[in-house]
Amino acid sequence: MSHKPPKSTLAEIFTGHKFFVLFVYLLLALVFYPNLINSGYGYLVFRIVGSAGILLTVYAISLRRTMLIAGLLLAVPALLHRMLLFEADAGLFPLLGIVLSFAFDVFVVVVIFRRVFNREQPNSETVFGALCIYLLVGFSFASAYAMVATLAPRAFYLDPLTNAHAVPDRFDFVYYSFATMTSVGAAGITAVSNQARALSITEAILGVLYLAVLIARLMGAYRHPSLDRRD
Repeated sequence: MSHKPPKSTLAEIFTGHKFFVLFVYLLLALVFYPNLINSGYGYLVFRIVGSAGILLTVYAISLRRTMLIAGLLLAVPALLHRMLLFEADAGLFPLLGIVLSFAFDVFVVVVIFRRVFNREQPNSETVFGALCIYLLVGFSFASAYAMVATLAPRAFYLDPLTNAHAVPDRFDFVYYSFATMTSVGAAGITAVSNQARALSITEAILGVLYLAVLIARLMGAYRHPSLDRRD
């Protein structure tokens, strides 16, 4: 008499696929952000959801107690930065919020990187963890560009023929970051200062190397569970 395996609950699925859930969240955030940025209530809801995403990120990396405390300490200012509607050039507090938010992103990237690439035999969750790193790096460089623009307001130039505004906003930096990392090129926004150009070159090199070396190595070592059962 055969026994059917018990069905997994939603909580069990979420617990066993943390990086997959985080990847879907980051991807949806990237897709829906420009659609909600000009909507008053929609933008507010999106910022609240973005703040919840920080807590989701902390949960996904499953930190030890000491690392969890450090992650939460960095997450608090990142939460405030996501919730409060700061302007990019409004003064010290917005700049401090950007710096601490960037530090939180880097902290998460390092933790996930160590967890993903220390595994001898990667699985599907490992692959999604590597994809999360790629998206998080794009958002992290967007924060770095915002820091540069806050310190030097003319660090980036927006072409008036392709932009309705003259001062770059958060999504302009997100767009520029991912376009630079994927080597597509961000039409309508140009790095002017030496610091912005150097940062752009760094991101472009890291984006190419990450895909060509680390992701290729990870996918080469990945084996689907069905293949293991055949051996």
